[in-house]
Amino acid sequence: MKRVYITTALTCLVLLAAFLGIFRILNLSGGRDHLKIGFIYDNDESTPYTYNFSLAKDAVEKKYGERVEILSCSNVLDEEMEEPLRELADKGCDIIFFNGYSELVMKLAPEYPGIQFCQTSYMDMSGVTVPENYHTFKGEAYQGRYVSGIAAGMKIKEMISNGIITEDQARVGFVAAFPTSEVISGYTAFLLGVRSVVPSAVMHVSYTHTWSSYAHEKSAAQQLLDEGCVIISQHTDTIGPAIACEEAKASGREICFVGYNQSMSEAAPGTSLVTSRICWEPYVLSAVDALMREKKIESVVKGNIHGNDVSAGFDRGWVEMIDLNQQLAAPGTQEAMDKAIKQFKRGKNDFVFKGDYTGVDPDDPSRTLDLRSGYIENENTSYPLFHYYLSDILFIEE
Repeated sequence: MKRVYITTALTCLVLLAAFLGIFRILNLSGGRDHLKIGFIYDNDESTPYTYNFSLAKDAVEKKYGERVEILSCSNVLDEEMEEPLRELADKGCDIIFFNGYSELVMKLAPEYPGIQFCQTSYMDMSGVTVPENYHTFKGEAYQGRYVSGIAAGMKIKEMISNGIITEDQARVGFVAAFPTSEVISGYTAFLLGVRSVVPSAVMHVSYTHTWSSYAHEKSAAQQLLDEGCVIISQHTDTIGPAIACEEAKASGREICFVGYNQSMSEAAPGTSLVTSRICWEPYVLSAVDALMREKKIESVVKGNIHGNDVSAGFDRGWVEMIDLNQQLAAPGTQEAMDKAIKQFKRGKNDFVFKGDYTGVDPDDPSRTLDLRSGYIENENTSYPLFHYYLSDILFIEE
């Protein structure tokens, strides 16, 4: 009888050991059962850009639950990055994510070799030597901008057909923060998306010279509306432009707003047409997964790998379209958007910055770019590099 008990006990121990071994193999942690994760935001969640980035934090909490402890700091200006970074590092964070553009992150990373620093890219990273524990990432936003432009173009085409405007009144307005390549790339892709439907369309751009100012952004949008723009979009960080469109609509004008980062369907229900957003969740979740499995981040993240820099678009779910207003959108808009998205998912992306256009470098007008042969964005870096004004169809207002 004792032999039976001993055999049974040994069998149970063997089965338990086997189970634990299998669990360890299947377990995403690969040896790490807990991580402390830091998030540093340039603003707070009341602004679209930061709110959109914070969704990645929510996704981590939902997936990992008690296996992660998350610490966060909000409203951190780039020049004030050092103190909160060191604070989170000293509190034992294993990985810290940043949505600001401070160069301090890359400079300070070598002081904390045991911590992984992941920052939304803020410059051309191709050929740049970075610390082993420093990483950059960004969704290929131009893809969403182009598809947004298609939706806007479909609406303008409908307005022309209905006699609301004429072809030479096909004007779109864009409220832009600064003349950086990231901003220029985005609004140019948007304009080219519009012109793929309405070839006569032109764009007026108004710079606010600030990322986040409700008053400045709303005022800029109102000026563009006064100039006859029938579609407004933005690369700034408040709901000011959307509110300006909603107020213009209330006065009887046919106006539409195209959002970025966060849906404006609540702030501007009468004018919000569609929104494109960069999805930060795929990268952040994969980076956390990599640490759990004790692997290099770029070996786990799915995207276009450029050293310690990663980008992706619709193909990997890093860019998406949200809240197409079916009551406001022109017939066939969803189908037209889907067609372009399908091309992006197939890896075809050379059709956006292409056409009978000449680009002029605003920093050096003697430098031009002939777009008849095309330009491929994000080819070697996650940071957008298209930095040209399209002659004759783009009008800049400082």
